[in-house]
Amino acid sequence: MPTYEYEILDKAGEPTGERFEIVQPMKDDALKVQPGTKRPCRRAIVAPAVAGKWSPIKAKSTLSNSNLERMGFTKYERKGSGYMERTAGTHGPRELRAD
Repeated sequence: MPTYEYEILDKAGEPTGERFEIVQPMKDDALKVQPGTKRPCRRAIVAPAVAGKWSPIKAKSTLSNSNLERMGFTKYERKGSGYMERTAGTHGPRELRAD
């Protein structure tokens, strides 16, 4: 379930600067009042925090050769047709060939 961010509204319906987060199913309607305090609120428009290939959350350095080697992984990279070379780690053969 996604986490939604809401902003508290004043009596005129303007945001007060106070915000809260709540985990809620996508099928549920947006809240009109804050649970507990019953103050009026609206769902805030914010950028999603998505960890993907191009996201700063999932930095490329976590898959760097040195990190992979430190964690005990072995990594091979294609260096030609039917040929792969070990670029991280110490286990396994130095190169792999299709022939």
